[in-house]
Amino acid sequence: MNIAKLTIPEVQDGLRRKQFTAVELTTEALRFAQAENPKTNAYLTFSDERALAAAARVDAKLAAGEQIGSLGGVPIAVKDVIVTKDVKTTCASKILSNYIPPYDATAVERLEAAGGIILGKANCDEFAMGSSNENSAFGPVRNPVALDRVPGGSSGGSAAVVAQGTAVVSLGSDTGGSIRQPASFCGCVGVTPTYGRVSRYGLVAFASSLDHIGPFSRTVADSATLLGAIAGRDERDATSARHPVPDYAALLGDSVKGLKLGLPKEYFAGLAPETGDRIMAGVEILKQLGCEVTEVSLPHTEYAIATYYIICTAEVSANLSRFDGARYGVRSSKSDTLSDMYKNSRGEGFGTEVKRRIMLGSYVLSHGYYDAFYLKAQKVRNLLTQDFTKAFEQVDALITPVSPFPAFKIGEKVNDPIQMYLSDIYTITGDLAGIPCMSVPCGTTPDGLPVGMQILTKHFAEDVMFRLAHQYEKAGGFTA
Repeated sequence: MNIAKLTIPEVQDGLRRKQFTAVELTTEALRFAQAENPKTNAYLTFSDERALAAAARVDAKLAAGEQIGSLGGVPIAVKDVIVTKDVKTTCASKILSNYIPPYDATAVERLEAAGGIILGKANCDEFAMGSSNENSAFGPVRNPVALDRVPGGSSGGSAAVVAQGTAVVSLGSDTGGSIRQPASFCGCVGVTPTYGRVSRYGLVAFASSLDHIGPFSRTVADSATLLGAIAGRDERDATSARHPVPDYAALLGDSVKGLKLGLPKEYFAGLAPETGDRIMAGVEILKQLGCEVTEVSLPHTEYAIATYYIICTAEVSANLSRFDGARYGVRSSKSDTLSDMYKNSRGEGFGTEVKRRIMLGSYVLSHGYYDAFYLKAQKVRNLLTQDFTKAFEQVDALITPVSPFPAFKIGEKVNDPIQMYLSDIYTITGDLAGIPCMSVPCGTTPDGLPVGMQILTKHFAEDVMFRLAHQYEKAGGFTA
């Protein structure tokens, strides 16, 4: 079996045909992943015992003639900001370097209930804060496509394991583009569902009004299957939606002829040809499939970066206050007073980017600045959301770039946070509005670096997004 190329249907077909057992597949997947990991540093922790126990349960169901679930026997990686019972969850931070959660995230529970096999925890930017996966306390992730380049962030490890073939699918989290940008840089599919579509229970909070959990895969069908398994209402998360979850995978074959697609003019102004040409080639394929394409406007886009970094840092400041060396996290041993213990534990435990965002957030929430910054940003966020609402009155989906550029070299932007923040300029708007969006491959640059095309639809219209992406994939769009 070629572990590095398997899809969900191929895994399940192999199990049914008795080409391998789930335990045999899992054993080989663990061996392969552990052998390949030094090249990319994509995994932080492997969960051999848990994976093999889950595989044994799948084999027992097969032997008894029972259904094994939509993810039965499938090797999966989970981003290390999603908690896993009895398996280390560090958020790629020194302050949680020894944290072993006593419970599973809802998404993890649902993965295993559907028969999924969790191989281990994927590396990421510390507390999911970053656009390159260089902020991990345990070293950067390297892009499997070009080892001297970043895989994108913050879910760089989750994208890299899929691109490297050391997991069939994976879970990441997205707050400002942290699924779609790594998917674009690594040449795989990445999906950010509607806010509330997937429970955030057990996702270590970054910015609670922006955080999403979503899938990575090599095919659109695999992402549709994975999202279908983890989506749905969860009473433990008050923000999870009561919206019914369609059978996304069953709807993939429907025609896209007649769908109206919008190209936001603000997203294409000044776009470099190495990225823009690939996006427009993808648009031509969608036209050939019978889609109608028109230009639209999202007029408040220019305010998105400032709005995002006010709101997200304010929420960071509140959410990370719990990591103080007393309730959570590694405690400093260099302190004589309680105040010093808090200060030293956080100073030693948090990395530079996390500290930067905590300080920015504390500032915008401070007395005298709340109305000037945070409240105003929330008003602009509403305007950005209205832009999308009006656009979706005209079109069924929007097509945009994912990033202004392909994967950049490790170290190239690490000392320039403003340039790093600007790499999310096309993705943060979807998170601010809470709409579903995804990145699909649309060819490579002349240097062979992957380029992603972004598809966005209205709230809870993931079925339209998946159908469009699947038909595009079938038409050869991934290599456009």
